Parts: sequence; structure tokens; C-alpha cells
Amino acid sequence: MSNDNSSANSAQNPAAKLWGGRFSEATDAFVERFTASVMFDQRMGLEDIQGSLAHAQMLSEVGVLTADEFQQIAGGLNAIAEEIKAGEFPWSVELEDVHMNIESRLTQRIGATGKKLHTGRSRNDQVATDIRLWLRNRIDQIASELTRLQTGLVDLAEQNADTIMPGFTHLQSAQPVTFGHHLLAWNEMLTRDYERLMDCRKRVNRSPLGAAALAGTSYPINRARTAELLGFDAPTENSLDSVSDRDFAIEFCAFSALLMTHLSRASEELVLWTSSQFDFIDLPDRFCTGSSIMPQKKNPDVPELVRGKTGRVNGHLIALLTLMKSQPLAYNKDNQEDKEPLFDAADTVLDCLRAFADMAPALKPKKENMYAAAGKGFSTATDLADYLVRKGVAFRDAHEIVGHSVAFAIEQNCDLAELSLAQLQQFSSAIGEDVFDVLTLEGSVAARDHIGGTAPNQVRAACARARKLLGAR
Repeated sequence: MSNDNSSANSAQNPAAKLWGGRFSEATDAFVERFTASVMFDQRMGLEDIQGSLAHAQMLSEVGVLTADEFQQIAGGLNAIAEEIKAGEFPWSVELEDVHMNIESRLTQRIGATGKKLHTGRSRNDQVATDIRLWLRNRIDQIASELTRLQTGLVDLAEQNADTIMPGFTHLQSAQPVTFGHHLLAWNEMLTRDYERLMDCRKRVNRSPLGAAALAGTSYPINRARTAELLGFDAPTENSLDSVSDRDFAIEFCAFSALLMTHLSRASEELVLWTSSQFDFIDLPDRFCTGSSIMPQKKNPDVPELVRGKTGRVNGHLIALLTLMKSQPLAYNKDNQEDKEPLFDAADTVLDCLRAFADMAPALKPKKENMYAAAGKGFSTATDLADYLVRKGVAFRDAHEIVGHSVAFAIEQNCDLAELSLAQLQQFSSAIGEDVFDVLTLEGSVAARDHIGGTAPNQVRAACARARKLLGAR
């Protein structure tokens, strides 16, 4: 039987719908299209079959289906899975959603036995199961790409443990740091993101299958068995909550928004650093594009686009929060609107991570430019204040002394390290010949020799710790 004939019949005859028994007129054509979700939920087709296979196996084990019926259903579902993988499955809007499409196709293939598959379940617990299976798979893919990105950052950080650059506050030169230390700051953000993702996965990995429409089912089902077959940690506890909960989707989007915010911050720095005004790094041509009118341009399109996509993902989080804020228990049609924001958030995060994971190891620091920039803006002024404190000067007095020294250096159009000892001593007699050891950029970064500090040996130690954590995933 062709799917086209089935679709035509359903439009003319309400009884042709799998739920059409109590209806006396056909669904309006516009309403049919307006309420359908198969245009986007068909991407859960393989997960729907995965859930159905587990449900059918459980039904056969508890005696609701015979062994022969289960074999027929399993064979039909596996054949449909191959159609989906090959792009040959005849999706139909008239059949509304991924579940009805697959069930209808199963009945076409194996006859009346296909109608028994839905025993003891509802589309409500079915979709809740499908979306968790789909999201769990995407979480695992995202975790893999996140690990790949972090590995690239740690490798690059270790290579640049001694590469000095300016550190900024308020985007003003503050103190010298190393490029490796800066990259490890990005890595710390991403480590927190990974922890959040894994924590989210725990709550995704619960099975709502068997909650049925909202109250459970009178059939002797074994929910622990279907949870086991599907790789879930356990079944959910309450049938009402099971079919209506979308916290896990909101939590994933919250993770996504934070991750994208971190990638956006890194992107902003890459955009700044590739500008001619900073000129700190070279971004390989394969991650850039040119201008249609200005032949000299090399635009950092990948980081710019990641920065732009952050707003898109943030919007998906707000959409899901708003979707759920006024829903009474249990399932409502509103929840059909959960999938497109969730799907797009997952797709966008995965694409952005792939782009960054490819791009990060290819960053080439322009070390001379970084070093020269670190020497501007009196970035070792705090080191001079710390030096005075070690000489017995109270910090507030030292702060004032250094302020006067900086003002003098500005008048002389030079850096603190370029002042003579006599010039420095006019501000404090505590200053001696050894002051120039702390006024160098190398001396400044080396002095931050504690965990979390920018000293090169601390950067290398931090890389070793980070690599150990990555290896344990």
C-alpha cells in the first residue's frame, strides 16, 4: 500500500487517522499542517525505533506480546530504520509526527500485528523518551568535541608558557602575563562547561517510558527493563511529571548558553588580536574570508560568527523557559514547541565547538608584537609597589610612590624600567639597584610563582594537571 493513498484517505476520512475513532469530520487542511510536527521531529526517527524495540521486547517478556509478534515487530522496525538511514522513508504531514509515521509504516509492512506495538504506552511518554535518547546522543558528541577543543588549548598553552603578552583589565594594560596562562583561562571556563554538561546528562538519562499518557498503564509492564534496554540509569518516578517534564531540555540550553558565552568571549579576543591595532596572532586563511571590495582585508569570520550565534542560543533558552512557565500538569500541545529550539541549540553548539577545536591549535602568536605591547602602559608598576612593600614600605605608601613614579615617567615619555636609579630614588630612598630585576617583563611574570599564577613553571604545571583531567574523561 502506498503512503500517498493512506495520506489521501486520512484527509477525507477521520477514521483513517490512528486516533480518529471518535471524530465525525476530517481535520481542516490548514489545522493539519499547523499542528503537525513531522517536519522537524522526523530527525528523532531512529530514536523512536530504538524506544519501540525496547518497549516491544519488554511486552513480549511480560506476556503481552507473543514471541512471534515481537519478532514481526522487530523485523519491521529494523527495516524501517534502514529506510530512514537511506533517506527513503515516506514521511507524511497527514500522519502528524514521527511516531504516527513509523507506526503507520510498520502496519503497512507487517499487517495487524503492527497495531499492537502501542499497547501500554502513549505518544506522551513516547516523545519524552525519544527526545531524551536524542539529546543523550548529542550530549556525548558535544562532550567529545569539547574535550578535543580543550586538548588543543592545553597543547598550545604549554608551547607558549614563556610567551609574554599584556594582561588587561578594562581592556587597559594591567600586568604582563603569558599567552599560555591566558589560554588556560579559556580552558578553565570550558572545564566548568564540561562539568555542567555531564551533570545535565545524569538528569537526561532517566526513562519516562511506561508513564503512558499521564497516569501509567494497567498492563503488567516492566519499566526497569525498558530503562535497562535503552541504557537509562533508571525509570522516572512519577507518571505525571514524566510526560510533562522538560527541565532536562532547559538545563541543556542553559549549559549551551553558558558555553556559547565563553566561546563568544574567546571569539571577541581573537577578533581583537587579529586586528592591525593589536596584531597579536595570525589566524590561518582557512578560518577567514576576504572582502568583495577591499582586497587587503582578511576577516576573522569564524570567531565573529560564533560570537553572533551566541545570541541565537541564548534565545532558545528563553524560549523554553517561557514555553514551560504556565503549563499545568500533565502533557500539553505546547510541548511540541520544545524541539526546534532544543535541536537548533544542540546543532549550533556542536558546530561552534567543531570550528573552535579545528581553529585553536592553528593559532600562531606573534610573540614579538605581544612582548612589545606588554612593555607599554607601565604594566610592571604593581611589581614596583610589591618591591617597596618587601623593603618595609606600607602598601598604601608604596602605591602612592609608584603613582608619582608613573606620572614622572609619562612626562619623560618612557617606561618605568627606562628610568635611571637616581630618578627612581627621588620618590623613595628604599629603592636600590635590585629594583630593575622586578621591572623587567620576565621578572614580573616569574614572580607570580604560585598555583594559578602566570609564572612559566606554574603554567606548565597547570597544563599537566589539565591534561590529566582530560585523560580521565
